[in-house]
Amino acid sequence: MQLVGQKGNRKQYGHRSAGRARGRFGVVLAALLVAGLGTACGSSESGAPDKTEKTKTGKGAESGAAGALAQAERAKAAQQARVALAKRWGLAKTPLMAPAAPKEKPEISTREGFEVEDGDELPHVFTTVPTEEKVVFLTIDDGAEKDPEFLKMMRELKIPYTAFLSDYLVRDNYPYFKEMQAAGVTLNNHTLNHRYMPGLSYEQQREEICGQQDTIQRVFGKRPTLFRPPYGNYNQDTLKAAKSCGIKAVPLWNAEAFTNRMDYREWDRDLHPGDIILTHFRGKEDWKGSMPDMIRHVMKTVTDKGYAVARLEDYL
Repeated sequence: MQLVGQKGNRKQYGHRSAGRARGRFGVVLAALLVAGLGTACGSSESGAPDKTEKTKTGKGAESGAAGALAQAERAKAAQQARVALAKRWGLAKTPLMAPAAPKEKPEISTREGFEVEDGDELPHVFTTVPTEEKVVFLTIDDGAEKDPEFLKMMRELKIPYTAFLSDYLVRDNYPYFKEMQAAGVTLNNHTLNHRYMPGLSYEQQREEICGQQDTIQRVFGKRPTLFRPPYGNYNQDTLKAAKSCGIKAVPLWNAEAFTNRMDYREWDRDLHPGDIILTHFRGKEDWKGSMPDMIRHVMKTVTDKGYAVARLEDYL
């Protein structure tokens, strides 16, 4: 997005010198000239140039220039630090910076083909956020792997992500996810026990979803508004139960990240503006690598394609 700044009106002040007026006529003429020039040029009531104001203006300009220079130096230093951190963590390239969060959040609707009967008033199911910015959103599911190096990596690199947690995998180490939350990560609902939702009754689904809502609120202090059904499977009862539990939206995904590849939902096998990327809390027992290895691969893919990772909640 190109921001166009409006140029403010600038008053131009003329410079004038007062000569000596001789005689009564000269005094009157000089007075009239002073009054006229004072009115035309917007000078002070006395008609004389305001030296104090000039001094203030000069100091203000110097201060503004110094401030701009200092800001540029800080930005340069911050970028150098980002480059150094990217190298330290083994990233092939320095991640691109995401643009500022939109002032007006995009309108979310259910993706075509993902609807349920009478679903207009139910939480929307989507795989991509409507935006023209070259941003994608990283989401991580379940909570099985609890790698401290992953937390450190994401915190130092300032890569935003959203977590969807299942309590049966999380409950053995709540402090790990509290540390994640303290770093600014939103913890969302992925059910209590990661069951196949369409195979459950409405009441069973509601117990899975509302039970996890209650758990996250009790342990982490905040009730989620986002829900992701296990395996991405749901039916009308799932969305009805989710709504009754306070869920506002159901983000799925358009791409899935592993340590050595990316899988895509779309036929073109590519990323698109606003795509949601899924990955999991997994380690070497399940993958050919660690979670930091997965981040290195996904960030290489995202950066090579000219995308930045943005914070999902800023757009919802």
